[in-house]
Amino acid sequence: MDRKSNAELLDLGGKGAIVTGGAVGIGRSICYRLAEAGASVMIADIDLDEASKTIEKIRARGGKAQVIRADASSVEDANRAIEATAKAFGSLDILVNNAGVYPTCPALDTTEKLWDKVLSINLKGTFFYSQAAAREMIKQAKGGRIINLASIDGLHPHVEVAHYGASKGGVVMLTRDLALEFAPYQILVNAIAPGSIMTKGVEQERIAREAAGKTTQELMDEFVRRLPLGRPGFPDDIAKVVLFLASPAADYVTGTVIPVDGGYLLS
Repeated sequence: MDRKSNAELLDLGGKGAIVTGGAVGIGRSICYRLAEAGASVMIADIDLDEASKTIEKIRARGGKAQVIRADASSVEDANRAIEATAKAFGSLDILVNNAGVYPTCPALDTTEKLWDKVLSINLKGTFFYSQAAAREMIKQAKGGRIINLASIDGLHPHVEVAHYGASKGGVVMLTRDLALEFAPYQILVNAIAPGSIMTKGVEQERIAREAAGKTTQELMDEFVRRLPLGRPGFPDDIAKVVLFLASPAADYVTGTVIPVDGGYLLS
């Protein structure tokens, strides 16, 4: 077996990638990292304005990127986005199921509508984008990578996120099931379980909760104090691990769930 150089191990040149929810936050950072490594990136998102800003920055740095309006919870959109990516870039090699929602709500107050929304985007979407991607990858007959965004809330219980934790716990098991089923086709399926990541969405949630009389900043400070590394995470902390899993450096890794949480689960 040929030994690749360090540069070759992180080279995604010639690869076609799609990132759901890639317009902002963690998704945006993932797109930057994949494009910088040479992949052509399709952003599948409903926020075309922010997606366009992300594309402009990628292209300004010499990368290749396009956008398609697609709903993470729509099976029809999943099939359409995957087909468009393969057509635009000549192949589909990498799928990152990043799109997700994180509305906090006590279990006793959770409505059927909220439950269905969270499960549809976070879990149903992950499955059907993976299904569509796997079908394309099998047709291409050269393997591929599927990388799912789970959460430490899918591994460890927390208050007011039962619906979210259930969806991400489902992503954890879905990752393992699909890794086993897709292995004969050399499609590697892995997940990342982020901890507390400082994004614009998290900040907006903090402001909303404080306006409702909840001391979210105190909760966040307490959370950070529990982190062995002593700081919250940032989107690029997740993006760097996505890059690893998408690259030849992870050729023998499948069915794993990697916590990227500053050591929170150890505390």
